[in-house]
Amino acid sequence: MFITLEGPEGSGKTTAIESTVQKLKEMGYEIVRTREPGGTPIAEEIRNVILDKKNTAMDPRTEALLYAASRRQHLVEKVWPALKEGKIVICDRYLDSSLAYQGGARDLGIDEVLNINLFATENTWPDLTLLFDITPEEGLKRIAANASREVNRLDLEKLEFHHKVRDSFLLLAKRYPDRFVIIDASKSREKVAKATLDAVLSRLCK
Repeated sequence: MFITLEGPEGSGKTTAIESTVQKLKEMGYEIVRTREPGGTPIAEEIRNVILDKKNTAMDPRTEALLYAASRRQHLVEKVWPALKEGKIVICDRYLDSSLAYQGGARDLGIDEVLNINLFATENTWPDLTLLFDITPEEGLKRIAANASREVNRLDLEKLEFHHKVRDSFLLLAKRYPDRFVIIDASKSREKVAKATLDAVLSRLCK
C-alpha cells in the first residue's frame, strides 16, 4: 500500500509519521518511510536546488518540472521496488503537493501540473492520502516557534500564497474523496497521532 501525507507548511505531518510508523512496525507491518522531494540521493540533490533560499529567481514552471523529475527518480529507486516487495510505503508529500503548490498557489493550473506528473509517475496514485489541515497562520506560527526545523524557500512566501495552498489541498480532497482523509491538524499532538493511525488502519483492514 502506498500512503501519502499532505498539508500546508507547519501542519505536523512529520511528527504524525514518526508515531504512526513506530506503531505499525510494532504490529508487524513492513514499512518504508520516505519523503518528497528527496528520498534517494539524486532526488535529494534536486530537493536542495528547489528549496534553496538563494534560488528566488526560479521560474514556477521550472519549479514544477524539478519536482516532477525528483518524484520520478524517487519512484524508480525507492517506492516502486518497495511496493513490489509487498511493503507499505509512507511518504511525506507526493503528487498532490505539486498540484496544490505549483498548480494552485503558483497559478500554473492543477490539470496542467497533473499532466506533467502523470507522465513522470506513469499514473502512480496513492492508495490513501492523509491531508493534515491547518490554517496558514497557525502553521507558520509553529514553524517560527520550532528553531530546529528546516526553513526553506517556500516557508518564506507571503501569507496569501499559503492560503492558496490550503484552499487547493481542500479542493483536491473534494475532487478525490475516495483517496483523501482530512486530519484536523490544529488538535493536540496526541489526538492528531491517533487520528492518523486510525485512518491508516481503517484502510489496511479493508
